[in-house]
Amino acid sequence: MVASLTACLQHALAARAAGPLCVGYSGGPDSTALLHALAALPEARARGLRALHVDHGLHADSARWAAHCRAFAAALQVPLAVVRVEVPRGRGEGLEAAAREARHAAFAAELREGETLVLAQHRDDQAETVLLKLLRGAGPEGLGGMRGERAFARGRLWRPLLALPRAALAGYVRAHALPCIEDPANADPALARSFLRREILPRLAQHWPQAPQAIAHAAAACRDAADYLVREAATARARLQGLDPATLDAAGWAALPAALRTPVLEGWLRELGLPAPARAQAAELLRQIETCAADRVPRIAWPGAELRLWRGLLYAMAPLPEAPRDWRTPWDGAALQLPAHGGVLTLEAEAPAPLDMPLEVRVGASGVRFKPAGDRHTRELRDLYQQAGVPPWQRARCPLIHAADGTLLAVADLWCSEAGATLFERLAARPRWMPGC
Repeated sequence: MVASLTACLQHALAARAAGPLCVGYSGGPDSTALLHALAALPEARARGLRALHVDHGLHADSARWAAHCRAFAAALQVPLAVVRVEVPRGRGEGLEAAAREARHAAFAAELREGETLVLAQHRDDQAETVLLKLLRGAGPEGLGGMRGERAFARGRLWRPLLALPRAALAGYVRAHALPCIEDPANADPALARSFLRREILPRLAQHWPQAPQAIAHAAAACRDAADYLVREAATARARLQGLDPATLDAAGWAALPAALRTPVLEGWLRELGLPAPARAQAAELLRQIETCAADRVPRIAWPGAELRLWRGLLYAMAPLPEAPRDWRTPWDGAALQLPAHGGVLTLEAEAPAPLDMPLEVRVGASGVRFKPAGDRHTRELRDLYQQAGVPPWQRARCPLIHAADGTLLAVADLWCSEAGATLFERLAARPRWMPGC
């Protein structure tokens, strides 16, 4: 077992490009074995080797655990950083998931440019992960389990031990009599992963001794399928995405094979920094695309994001607050942040003249009529919006530029009245509206 862990790391290091290593070190048996084995390898030390311990503050002994990790790393002559995090409670995802999220955020913040974060997950951890994903109804991406390596923060995240069983690391710890922390949470049956580890996998192993290995092989097959779908989805997304990256061809997306729709949608949203919908919301989105009347503007929302369907396009955005009603403020031409994700209004000019008259910006007025410069007729503003293809949610947030006497001079940067055109020509300037949604 000792030889297999050391040999595994030697082989893995030989296949890697040069670069410093940072071990995620909890003080538990697995990360203890990993850190000790790497510290014993000259080729690992030559790269630059350090460790990082995240103190979640969830246990009364967490400070003592951090001190243990400092002492162990010091004995190995490996630099160690200890980061204390606050784990948010009561957000609905469970303490286990919240702690994992906080830990990964700390890793991301602490990782240096070009550094590789090395984690000690092994084959049994992979089996637990895949079973948890299966029980949550995951597709190929989730059933592919943990990736052996991926981009992470300013460097890489690497799991070199996924082919080794837990027993290999436990044997290494015993052979070297290494001191370890035993977190009681790992034996708490109320936690899903602990329940699988303590109750379910041992029973599976009674009938199928090779269960963890078989699950890992299945995960590898799912990973290959998921990676293929990711490549196909990227090609499809490039074809369906509009000039505005926050738009996607709705009918084109709905016509994709079912296996591609989810990765295309999730990849598009991830690119925009938005969370993916649950299966129910994705199904409702497909239904709306297939059945919605052309004059409707359906909205599908979930925590952190929403999609709106309009004129054949899906528009992705962060959740919009209610549009303002009759909001107004004086404006001197400086950059103006508009309410309710309305974006920013500025006055652009190469050599601006001073704004010699007071202006007022209004948002959310109703029943407005307007006569653009050069037009023969005064029209309802809503008709102008419709003709120009301004999305309904932007119309409610569009800034209207007024003179002090209330005369409407310009509708954002879309239209000017005769008086507005004269004013902005004299100022050698023009309004510029950058919508926030």
